[in-house]
Amino acid sequence: MLTDALCIRYYQRLTDALVESWQRGNRFTELQLYMDGYIASLRHSNALEPYLIHRLEEEVFRFLRDPSNFELAFPQTEVEADYY
Repeated sequence: MLTDALCIRYYQRLTDALVESWQRGNRFTELQLYMDGYIASLRHSNALEPYLIHRLEEEVFRFLRDPSNFELAFPQTEVEADYY
C-alpha cells in the first residue's frame, strides 16, 4: 500500500494515463512499455526514494494486470415503471 503523498500522486497520474491509452486503442505491451518508461524516468530524476519507486512499480503492475480497470463502463438505463 502506498502511503507517501507524492508517490500516490505519481500512481494516480500513471494509472490515469494507462487507462486513457487503453481507451485510445493501445494494448498491453504498449501500456507496459509506457509504465517502464515512466518508472525509469522517476529513477533517473531521483524524484522519489528507490524503495518508494519499487513499491510504486509493484502497485502499478498490479493495476495493469487487473482487467476490471480497463473495462468500459456502460451506463444502465433507468426503466420507467408503468403505473396504469
